[in-house]
Amino acid sequence: MSRAFSNPQLNSAAGQNSTPCLSRELVRALALEAGFTEAGLVAFPHANQDRDATRFEEWVKAGRAGTMRYLERTGEDGRLLRARIPFPWARSAVVCFANYNAPQPRSTEPAAEGAGWIARYAWSSKPDLSVKAEDGARRPSDYHKVLLKRMKALEARLHEQFGEFEARAFVDTGPVVERALASAAGLGWTGKNTCLIHPKLGSFGFLAVLLTSLESEKEQAPMALVPDRCGSCRRCLEACPTGALTAPYQMDAAKCISYLTIEHRGAIAPELMEGMGRQVFGCDICQDVCPWNRKAPTRDDPELDPRPELENPAMDWLAAMDEAEFEKNFNGSPVRRAGFLGLRRNAAIAMGNSGLGRFVPLLETWSENADEGLRTAARWAIEKLRRA
Repeated sequence: MSRAFSNPQLNSAAGQNSTPCLSRELVRALALEAGFTEAGLVAFPHANQDRDATRFEEWVKAGRAGTMRYLERTGEDGRLLRARIPFPWARSAVVCFANYNAPQPRSTEPAAEGAGWIARYAWSSKPDLSVKAEDGARRPSDYHKVLLKRMKALEARLHEQFGEFEARAFVDTGPVVERALASAAGLGWTGKNTCLIHPKLGSFGFLAVLLTSLESEKEQAPMALVPDRCGSCRRCLEACPTGALTAPYQMDAAKCISYLTIEHRGAIAPELMEGMGRQVFGCDICQDVCPWNRKAPTRDDPELDPRPELENPAMDWLAAMDEAEFEKNFNGSPVRRAGFLGLRRNAAIAMGNSGLGRFVPLLETWSENADEGLRTAARWAIEKLRRA
């Protein structure tokens, strides 16, 4: 038994049940031990399962997923994999929430001239163990890997309690809709910005899911749903600069800045570049204006602490990187997903929106690049700056 997760009280609480059953109290305690901020439990099938599946299928069929073809994958029955749990053995899901809110400025606050914006979740870093601890050096960390390690620790702890059972852990990469499961597990409600909002922790949180073949205790079956508390507020819809929030609770991913700067490859439509502002990787605007994040607690997490250089990063610094420097700065970071040329494309757009004519010479060089996305963005930015 691992000392890090040994807890005699929990061992006795689980007992040696002839029919092993999970309880919310147990999974929450073990999730907190593993390093998560909060956790819930949902039994399958849950009351809103069919509703959630239908909504997801309709969203994908309407073309709202953009070019994210992985969301369109189907099973042998022709249904979308993410529309239902594709594992017949799954009887329950442990859903974990890891707070990544930090006290640093919001994207909606004034910033230094020529500063870009990288989404808060991608600032993550961990101590660099290859150097002396007293040096305080840090290296990029990817929340996928950090949280998956914690989920594996939680799973191992459950195996200590219940023996053998089927289980699969996912952090943004599996055939599950984490937000829907989190709502069903009582961790919050889906806000008008389509983010999960926890009533105490806000929306700056990573979600991780552990599917298990274990049943839940009978008294755990009814869902402790958190009611929708968005009320009449429309701040997120009004703040979205590209109109991606087409209506309350409705997101067109093809217009979302997070999608455009991370998932989308190639050229971006001029009207969308206009609204992208200084965002170079992801976007926090709809969360930064949300009242539920105003008093949400911040958290120190050694494996997810922010990298100072990524807070309002200077576009000059980003633009000066060659491909080797990009790898050095972002290998192991979520930012790497945008790719070297993708990040340059995004920086070119941010330069065009900056109003700073000093970027024109660099943009002229980029305007002849072989990559269509970067070339198109640079030419658009030059034209905009010359009109300013």
